[in-house]
Formats: sequence, C-alpha cells, structure tokens
Amino acid sequence: MTAEKIVVFGYGPTGRALVERLHAKGRAVTVVQRSRPADLAAGADFLRADLLDRDAVLAVTRSASHIAMTAGFVYDRRIWARDWPIAMANLLAAAEATGAKTVFLDNLYMFGPQDGPIAEETPFAPAKGKPAVRVGVTAQWQEAARAGRVRFAALRAPDFYGPGVTNSHLGDMAFGALARGRTAVLVAPADRPHDVAYVPDIGRALETLLDAPDDAYGQAWHMPSAPTRTLREILALGAAAIGVKPRVLAIPLGLLPALGIIQPMFGELAELRFTWDRPYRVDGSKFARRFWGDVTPFEVGAAATARAFAAGAGRVLTPSSAS
Repeated sequence: MTAEKIVVFGYGPTGRALVERLHAKGRAVTVVQRSRPADLAAGADFLRADLLDRDAVLAVTRSASHIAMTAGFVYDRRIWARDWPIAMANLLAAAEATGAKTVFLDNLYMFGPQDGPIAEETPFAPAKGKPAVRVGVTAQWQEAARAGRVRFAALRAPDFYGPGVTNSHLGDMAFGALARGRTAVLVAPADRPHDVAYVPDIGRALETLLDAPDDAYGQAWHMPSAPTRTLREILALGAAAIGVKPRVLAIPLGLLPALGIIQPMFGELAELRFTWDRPYRVDGSKFARRFWGDVTPFEVGAAATARAFAAGAGRVLTPSSAS
C-alpha cells in the first residue's frame, strides 16, 4: 500500500484548521506556500512553492496521496482573473500526475444573486469580475473530472469566522474591535439573515472529503452552517461571553462604490453586494445527509471566537465572562 502523504496548499485559517486536525491524528501532512508560516504546527512538514509555477507544484506534490487546496490570492478582480485559471490548471496537473484525491475549498460567488437557499444544483448567474472567475475555474475542474483525469471535489463555504480569523466580516474589525472595547464595524448589513460557517467545522469537512470514497468526487459539496442568524446576533453572543456591550456600526452597501475610490478594498466588496442585499442561505443538506451535519452552534463558536480575540488583545476576563 502506498504511504499516505497529504499536501495542503495554503496555511490561512482554513488550511491551519485542516492541518491541525490531521497532525493531531499523526497523519503525514506537508504545508505548501511561498513562505514558511511562523506558526506552523510543530512537526508538520513544509515545502516552498508558488501555485503559479507548474513545475514547482508538480515537484511538491510528487507521491501525494491527497491534496487540499485552501490557498487564495489578493482580493483584487484583476489578480483573480490573471492568476486563478493558472493555479487551477497547475492543481489539476498535479492531481492527474499523482492520482491523489484532491479537495478544493471554494466559495459561492458563482451563483450570483439568489432569493432562496443555494444548493449544488442551483444554476450559476451571469457573472463578471470575481464571480466570473469562480465560474471559470469550476468549469476547469469539472471538465477534468468528467474526463476521468482527476479525483477532484469542491467544498463550497459561505463567509466564515472563528478564533484567529482576522480577515473576514466577523474578523478583526468586528470581534476584534469588541475585544478591544471598541465598536464593531461591519462592511455589510448587521440585521440581515446570513449564513456563516465556523472555521474548525470547515477543517473537519475538508478532512471528511479527503477521506471520502471515490464516489464523493467529481462533484461539489456545500458546507453546512449553524441555523441562520444575523451578524448582530452572532456578535452579541460573542460580546456576552467576554462581558462587553455589543456596539455595532454597519457601513451601508450603497456607499461601497464611492468608498472604493478612497480604499480599493471597498470597491472589491461592492461587486459582491448581492450576497448581502437580501437574506443569504446556503443549503448544506447534501453534505449533512452523506456525512454529518452537527456543526458548531453560534453560542459555542461566537463565544470561542470572542475569547480568542480578547486573549490576543490582553483583555482580562472575569470568571463569569470566561465561563
């Protein structure tokens, strides 16, 4: 039997969650990105490679039994349009060369504006910008899978949050601000129902798909989330856990294009207003039926996230708030 070798591209919050799960079970895991993470799990292997360099990608995945793609690119539509098709082509080349089970952590931008729960069979909407890029890379892996060249599955997750997740709608500007005794700032409506996934759950789902039988490949799976809440409700749960008042300021969606003139990131977010201008629900029932659906409740996840940010901010928790 071929020795197990799991290669994980990217060591952001989701990659870290996956690696920590695998490493805790004594599984052979190698992290790959352009620079060595300062907080790499003790004992985990590391190899340096650029996803845009096909030879490097093929070299670091040689003899891999499993590949997980959790890496991303700078949040810029021009960079996405230039780099994502290349990265996907290189990932597919590695999957084909090794025969490794390959799981790609994706988002749901390609579906565009939807008024009902987004399921795997929901048609993609006409798209441009970053959503169009996601449509394109989806076509790449689906074509390779249909042709029998790769064992490839996608896990599509909505916006996520969790301990150590700084760059998200519920990251440093939200939970982090509350932990510092400040007002949480949201670049999204505070009171609109919106599905949000907990990063440790995403790590668990990625591991589940890596270990799934072959019939789970060649398709996409939508990440289950806790019952839909608003961002204000989620922040309130975290604020209660650390004993602070949940003050929240939401930037109106209509201001994003104008703010983008001053700060380009707002402009990048403006093209995704369709994910926030209506209730946003993701149908994760297919995954739940096949594997598991006991995701972390917000009462637990929000509290853990707030406490992690509070610890990072040096906030001393009272016994009641730390319970």
